[in-house]
Amino acid sequence: MSTKTKKPAGKASRSAIQDVVAREYTIHMHKRLHGATFKKRAPKAIKEIKDFATKSMGTKDVRIDPQLNKTVWEGGIKGVPYRLRIRISRRRNDEEGAKEKLYSYVQAVNVKNPKGLHTVVVEE
Repeated sequence: MSTKTKKPAGKASRSAIQDVVAREYTIHMHKRLHGATFKKRAPKAIKEIKDFATKSMGTKDVRIDPQLNKTVWEGGIKGVPYRLRIRISRRRNDEEGAKEKLYSYVQAVNVKNPKGLHTVVVEE
């Protein structure tokens, strides 16, 4: 017999200001691209970054910084870096007809060696 607690009917609404946050992550791209065809590695890497941002920030709208795209494609279509250090910022969507209140903006962070770095909350 399980004892489940019921959630209150009137759910407290959270403001978007509290939801605005930026974090730095290290993504192990080598692991995520294992077994991918050489000619599909860089495009798959971009998709994997978007999936990671969606899961970590909980927003469907994910936007990739052009500099991050350049970093992924630097070694060509099949030479994606083993690890990437990225900053994901959850921001308010100020566009008029926006479906989502928030969106995630993913940027590359320039570090010498991203191996072993932990997730950090960034103050903007």
